[in-house]
Amino acid sequence: MAENISEVLTGAGVLAVAIGFAAYAGFGASLVPQTGSYMLKASFRSAQGVGIGTDVRMAGVKIGSVTGLNLNPKTFFADATFSVRNGVDLPDDSTAVIASEGLLGGNYLELQPGGSLTNLAPGTEVQDTQSAVGLVELLMKFVGKASGGDTPAAAGGAPAP
Repeated sequence: MAENISEVLTGAGVLAVAIGFAAYAGFGASLVPQTGSYMLKASFRSAQGVGIGTDVRMAGVKIGSVTGLNLNPKTFFADATFSVRNGVDLPDDSTAVIASEGLLGGNYLELQPGGSLTNLAPGTEVQDTQSAVGLVELLMKFVGKASGGDTPAAAGGAPAP
């Protein structure tokens, strides 16, 4: 009987920890713009690894989050909408880059400020963007060059003299 009680208590503890993690993840992710922030837009050729709730950072500091991500049917680009905390004024020549936290880390939206004296107004679009680069894509390029895949003979052309 004491054995069953210890199993039930262990199961209840595991369940309580799981509920705690779920609550933290649900309330910790900012899926709606926070009060005290303004919205900006950016369009990317590839937004791989970015989704709603992804961090927006500047100099490694979180200043907002991605609030929307849709495919533009005319340009076939990923149109992102994101919030930026009030007080962080971005020059209108700033760059939005999809960056990676490391080899196995997730992606985030990095804002790199420009040098213009004019700031972006709320709701405007960051024009200069750089898309995500996939790890597999980089490895395939490296392996292709290392094996001689870029030579004319390997590409089906005539061998070099």
